[in-house]
Amino acid sequence: MNDPRAKVPSNRWLFSLNIGFFAGLIWGAVKMLEHYLHFTSLPPGFLVESFYKRSFLNSFQGYMVGWVTFIVFSILASLLYTALFSKSTGPWPGITYGAVWWVLIFLLIGPVTGMMNWIAFLDWNTIITEICLFIVWGLFIGYSISMEFNDEREREPFNTNNQEPQPE
Repeated sequence: MNDPRAKVPSNRWLFSLNIGFFAGLIWGAVKMLEHYLHFTSLPPGFLVESFYKRSFLNSFQGYMVGWVTFIVFSILASLLYTALFSKSTGPWPGITYGAVWWVLIFLLIGPVTGMMNWIAFLDWNTIITEICLFIVWGLFIGYSISMEFNDEREREPFNTNNQEPQPE
């Protein structure tokens, strides 16, 4: 007889695509709000600034290009997280993952490719806002994937009458 409590395992790659899409959708929208409220000087499309003029990226169409770019970036980042760290538990691997992406983009890739100025030329509001965004973005990706593939709640004992966990 099949156990109704049995958890059907998720397809890790489809789940990762889903998490990446929503990470990009949610945190890309937050990125747009940050820029609109002048918390950061970087437009939402800063990831593709090498390919577009700043004036375009500050327009409505540029915001949409930036949002789509951030969604694609988030999907790729979540697939990478799944491949490398899906067995990590807790929030810290995700926080670290977001911070590492910030370091890579803001200290290495961004200035070299022309996505942004060197960090010495960015204002403190931009630096702090962007690192906070990348940390919560990484936390969202990392903790979501961690909870799906390392859920400790499934090991708790259940009462057969009402399916509630029993205190130990």
